[in-house]
Order: sequence, then structure tokens, then C-alpha cells
Amino acid sequence: MRYTRPHMGKLAVVFPGQGSQYVGMGADSYSSSELARELFDRADAVLATKLTALCFTGPEHELRQTHNTQPAIFLHSMVVAAQLRHVKPDMAAGHSLGEYSALVAAGALAFEDGLRLVRLRGELMQQAGQERHGTMAAVVGLSPEDVGDICRNASRTGIVQPANFNSPGQIVISGSVAGVHHAMEIAKQRGAKLVKELVVSGAFHSPLMESAQEGLRQALRSTTLRDADIPVYANVTGEPVVKASEIRELLSRQLTRPVLWEQTVRSMQRDGATSFLELGPGKVLQGLIKRTASSVDVRGADTYRDIQELMR
Repeated sequence: MRYTRPHMGKLAVVFPGQGSQYVGMGADSYSSSELARELFDRADAVLATKLTALCFTGPEHELRQTHNTQPAIFLHSMVVAAQLRHVKPDMAAGHSLGEYSALVAAGALAFEDGLRLVRLRGELMQQAGQERHGTMAAVVGLSPEDVGDICRNASRTGIVQPANFNSPGQIVISGSVAGVHHAMEIAKQRGAKLVKELVVSGAFHSPLMESAQEGLRQALRSTTLRDADIPVYANVTGEPVVKASEIRELLSRQLTRPVLWEQTVRSMQRDGATSFLELGPGKVLQGLIKRTASSVDVRGADTYRDIQELMR
């Protein structure tokens, strides 16, 4: 069986980040695929924990804990990618945490090393959030320039900066509680369609993650990275990277810098991507891609049934 591309052109695979998790993810693949069972069982052995049980049965409040969420989403994404191993993408990217999944899919990072890194990343980010309490908020309906100006004005009250440029008109801001709340008020005054504080355990992709960034940088120094087999589009730049040394540096900067997802999608389309395939839990990236590049074909694979339908 082979995945048939709907259009001539290049195929981009993309991987979701934190927030896409749900209780029960991967359970159908575990019961139906020997390859999926092998990966889930290997992950439990590598981390010496019952991550598989947490994915399948929760409880939900435990799965939502950052140190559990990140390896759980990474694992599920890798299980889906492994079952679609005959699909040969031309490029890859992932949203925040998903960048690690993309690097494994591109051959730059071993599965076990990626799993250990994302577990550590989640632990460090959760700890940083406890040490320097912060928050995040979605702002819909304003331009990147407007949101940047709002954050600069609000930063007199406390740290705040754009964290995710997700799609046209959808931006997430991050920082101290005072700074984010002030920015939210200014955004409302400037006519944002929606301003909503998010339920998060820390101010991700802001300077409040500096302690986590340093810990992750040390771990990256001792982790083997190889040149990627296909270009991976980095969150920090929105541009392709292949060289291991560049990958390591960009990953080490990622925690305190904005995720340039809209730019990533546009760069992939510029470089020939006509089809996008999201691998992992949920459909968040599919929605963002459709709002950014309406002319491309966008599909996803989450469940075992999704995988079988793609391979028909």
C-alpha cells in the first residue's frame, strides 16, 4: 500500500505541540499494530514509567501536566509516523514540542534520545513555570505589528512578548501575569476580535523560560544529532535547516523565542510544498495551515483508522 499525493509537488509532514493531547490517544494503534506496541513498550522502558497507560487511560489532569504531556504527544506522533514509514516526505516541521518529532522523522535525532529530551524539556519548563509564575493569552484579529507594539507598551508593567505566530490574525502572547494582563487590556482597546487567557503551567516561549533553556542547552550538548535527511523548518526562524550544529543551536534558543509557525508554513509552500500531512493527536495544525495557505491539500493521521485510510 502507498500513500498517494493528491497533487504534484512536495509533501510536508508536520507534528503538533502541547495542547493536542487527549486521553485514549494511541490506544487503537496499540491494539492493532505490532509496530505501535513495540514503540509504546520501548518508551515505557526508556523512561522507566507508565507513559503508555497515561496516554490510554489518564487521568486527564495527570496527562495535562507538562512533564507528562510533552513525551506523550511526542510518543503518539512517532507511533503514527512509524506506521506511515512508507510515506516519504520532502520536508518536515513541528510546532514547539513538535519540532523534536520532526527531527526524529527527518533522521536527525534518534527516537530514544528525542524521548529523553522532551521528557526533560517538559520537566524543566514545568519547574521554570513554578519558579517564575507567568501566563499566556490568545489574541485574534490583530496584525503581528499591532501585537508587537502592544507588548512593547505593556512591558512597562511586566515581561510580555509574542510567543506563537500561529496563522494570520492568530497570535499568542506570553510573559508575567501583570505584563500579559496589561497587554490583554490594550488589545481589547485596539479592537481585537478575541482576547483569551490560556490555561498553562508557565509562560512558554518567553524570557521566563530562561532557566529551562539553560538546562536544555546542556542536555543538547551531550545528545547526538546528525544532519537531517530532509529539511526541517525551525520554529525560531521559520526557515529550513539540515546541519546538526545549526539544529542544536536553534533548539537551544527555542524555549524563549516565538514560534514562527505562520512563517514556517509560508516558507514550506514557497519551497514547493503542495500537500501537508499532520501526524499525531488532534487537528490543530491542519486548521492553522488551512488559514495560512488555502491552496494546499491538508490532511492528518491520528487514529489507526486514519492511518489505514491514508494507505488505501
